[in-house]
Amino acid sequence: MTDLHLPLDRSAGRLAAQIAAGFRTAVRTGRLTAGTRLPSSRDLARDLDVSRGVVVAAYEQLTAEGFLVARRGDGTRIAPLARPDEASPASSNGVPGPSREQRPDPAPPPAYDLWPGKPDLSAFPRERWISAARAALRTLPHDALTYPDPGGVPALRAELAGYLGRVRAAHADPRRVVIMNGVAQGLSALLRLLRASGHTLLAVEDPTSDRQLPMLDASGLRVIRVPVDADGLDVAALARTGARAVLVTPAHQYPTGVVLSPSRRADLIAWARDVDGLILEDDYDAEFRYDREPVGCLQGVDPDRVVLLGSVSKSLAPALRLGWAVASPALAKRLRDHRGTTDLGAPVLEQYALAELIRSGGYDRHLRTMRRRYRARRDALAGALNSRMPGAVVRGVSAGIHLYVELPRGSDEDAVVARAARSGVAVAGARPMWSPGRAGHATPALVLGYAGLTEPRLVKAAQLLGQAVMDVAEG
Repeated sequence: MTDLHLPLDRSAGRLAAQIAAGFRTAVRTGRLTAGTRLPSSRDLARDLDVSRGVVVAAYEQLTAEGFLVARRGDGTRIAPLARPDEASPASSNGVPGPSREQRPDPAPPPAYDLWPGKPDLSAFPRERWISAARAALRTLPHDALTYPDPGGVPALRAELAGYLGRVRAAHADPRRVVIMNGVAQGLSALLRLLRASGHTLLAVEDPTSDRQLPMLDASGLRVIRVPVDADGLDVAALARTGARAVLVTPAHQYPTGVVLSPSRRADLIAWARDVDGLILEDDYDAEFRYDREPVGCLQGVDPDRVVLLGSVSKSLAPALRLGWAVASPALAKRLRDHRGTTDLGAPVLEQYALAELIRSGGYDRHLRTMRRRYRARRDALAGALNSRMPGAVVRGVSAGIHLYVELPRGSDEDAVVARAARSGVAVAGARPMWSPGRAGHATPALVLGYAGLTEPRLVKAAQLLGQAVMDVAEG
């Protein structure tokens, strides 16, 4: 235990943010070192003369940022990876760098981070992962530690084939499954193979993830945007583009949250057959559905015309860099060959650990836990938005870990995003995700991730967002 010096300016308000900032400063200056055990939230609240909820909020924020770790029976400690800033770092050529006073302070993290695309990293099943890794290592033959099969270790490909067939109605067998370093690498590799096969165009949804567009442009294919409406991708518009390859997120479209309708699914498969085309199915957010029956993947309908791309980045953690592509046998072989000539395959031990986690049922149990947690958080945020932001329309609630919120008529999207940031709420505006030709006609909207905050903090974030919208409207 340690006594802490955390001065508070009670007249300035936002006491939880002040406490969190005090801890960050103490770590960065070396006053609190890795492994230091902190007082319980109850004891620190008593010492600072604040409510326990204020300290709990500060501890939760610092844990999410990686400054603290909390384990049952061991209390809360400064994280092992937390390191102090050096007072005068030297550059690589031996010339002293600027002092701490000369360097600008980094922007403080938001008190309420609603940026989309982030799972609850504090929920990573550490004990189950450790148990799976130990079980795998106990039986792993020595020769499994050599350079891996570039398509992935057989044990993981077999487990994923069974899992995807059971949960996503995929047509999968181990020879169709290729392990990739996340969806991004799988998509990048597929686009390069398409270009080598003579493709020049790639159709993508409009709107789509603006973070993904630079990678798509780097493939050498010309990217063509295809409108998305209430039924999903407009297949008739797709047919007019002349493209023979399309990237779609049919289970939960990013960012609108629309599910591709049954008629559009049939039309899209028919289009691929008519033009001898290929559908790249990003199975985004498919694990998390709440108010509807699960929709099987497109790949299960036509496994030779659809490539299914998925990963554990949202279900477990992005840091694992474990994903997969399920393709026709011929295309799967080309992907394996591509990996063999570019990076020699994915890390082996993580693959065996994931295979064991799936085999043992630990992965299914973790997903059931996270569905319950995310549904409660979705309900809290959607309900608070409906009461705190009159005139807004909340969409995409049936699945996933983000909401698409159309702002009240006449709202200035950029101004709301900026005003929310000044209130400590990080949100993404939707306009950058639309093509330039459609952005001006799209209803101003926000894309809000809710996975990483507790229900009370989501309600507070919605209150601040509602106030930001009101402040902008009042000028």
